[in-house]
Amino acid sequence: MSRDEQGVAEPDQLDNAPHPREQFAFFGHREGEEAFLEGLRNGRLHHAWLIGGAQGIGKATLAYRVARAVLDPQRSNDRAISNLDVPPGSHVARQVAVLSHPNLSVLRRAPATDKKGPSATIPVDAVRRALGMFGSTAADGGYRVCIVDSAEDLTVSSANALLKVIEEPPPRSLFLIVSHAPQRVLPTIRSRCRRLLLRPLEDHDIKAAIGSLGAPWTDIPQDVVDQALRYGEGSVRRTLELLDVDKVAFIDQVTRILNGLPKADTKQILALAEALSKRDADDSYELTLETVQRWVSERLHERAGLGASRLAPLVEVCDKIGRSAREIDVFNLDRRPFILTMFDDLADAVRRAA
Repeated sequence: MSRDEQGVAEPDQLDNAPHPREQFAFFGHREGEEAFLEGLRNGRLHHAWLIGGAQGIGKATLAYRVARAVLDPQRSNDRAISNLDVPPGSHVARQVAVLSHPNLSVLRRAPATDKKGPSATIPVDAVRRALGMFGSTAADGGYRVCIVDSAEDLTVSSANALLKVIEEPPPRSLFLIVSHAPQRVLPTIRSRCRRLLLRPLEDHDIKAAIGSLGAPWTDIPQDVVDQALRYGEGSVRRTLELLDVDKVAFIDQVTRILNGLPKADTKQILALAEALSKRDADDSYELTLETVQRWVSERLHERAGLGASRLAPLVEVCDKIGRSAREIDVFNLDRRPFILTMFDDLADAVRRAA
């Protein structure tokens, strides 16, 4: 699991963008980086970290950045270290980039092969093999590092296998566990980790991150970038995915319908339900669900001072939409009734929460 042939795409890697282990530019999250630097400076780096936050804001990039610095003997033993920079051309950086460093294990879903697609989970056998590295002392007496990307992909068995090593960590071991939903991580793992929550990035950091990627991203007109930032939710990945005029226009369309609630534009809703029921509408369907969830979250944030009882209808409808969407996917049901019911339920929830 920790070594791949070069050129094999990661299951979640974005086309035309470097994988986090190949990304040396780093934007924002100074407080997160400083937490690791403090541990290195005083020689008391906590052995397990749960790095949480929204997808695409730099959690894995930070994890690999920490791993490079820790695996570099000069950097990890520098008591005056002020940043986690490691030159891209260094021996350690090259080894981490191709997952060949003897003191690094990476737990993630397996990439696709010629015979089968990417795995859906991180199986327990893969965890046991990767963690075998901790059964011996590092060759140079330095750190041994395990990156989990991400915790959501662990099965119950693989999470428990990881827990056993975290409970009784060998000396100079470091576990960097990336999670998009840290509250769902096994409580016994959470309790043994230092929790580091990364916040959404500022627009200027996202623009700088996009600028660091080069072509074709830097060839995109600035007005398109600004439109994508409106819905990017502080995520570089999300913003990159939305650097498409048609996608932003579609989000605008759905948002206008939502903003009109509780008064429903029946004609537009029927047209949307019909369009999303088509076989080639998977991307638009997912974009609709994401837009609805974001819209509800924004309403909850805006009305936070009204109290739990007033906000309960919006919370309940959000949960119902999530459950229904999963059933649609599992049983391959017609999306039209679901979309129509979803907007009816949202309109009712808005009335009740008014």
